[in-house]
Amino acid sequence: MSTTPRAQPTQQPLQLLRLSLVAVWLWTGIASLLQWQRESTALLVAGGIQTPGIQAWLIGGGAALDLLLGLWLLCRPGRAAYGASLAAMLVMTLAATALLPGLWLHPLGPLSKNLPIAAALWLLWHSSTRDGRSG
Repeated sequence: MSTTPRAQPTQQPLQLLRLSLVAVWLWTGIASLLQWQRESTALLVAGGIQTPGIQAWLIGGGAALDLLLGLWLLCRPGRAAYGASLAAMLVMTLAATALLPGLWLHPLGPLSKNLPIAAALWLLWHSSTRDGRSG
């Protein structure tokens, strides 16, 4: 009988979960840049942000943050990276909700997908030791 109160996920599934989140963050950053003059700008316009300078700051800054978080999760995973990713996702979700609450009803789930992402980040954070190693 185990003295551990609950079973811990094994390393391989956690690594796969982390790498899937790396792919989400990196692809979101790349897609934002690729769609800068189309979908990215259209979403901001639909949310009432008409000023090109503010649009550029939000798209460029958001894409940079996505890429930074993806690289951080890839190269230096740990509690800090998981916590920062969770916080950034929460802030971006709240901002998107304020601008375009209808995205919660979108059939492809641009905001609802953040619920399992939050759960995955929480699991990875919870499975890491304070020094960043998975355990």
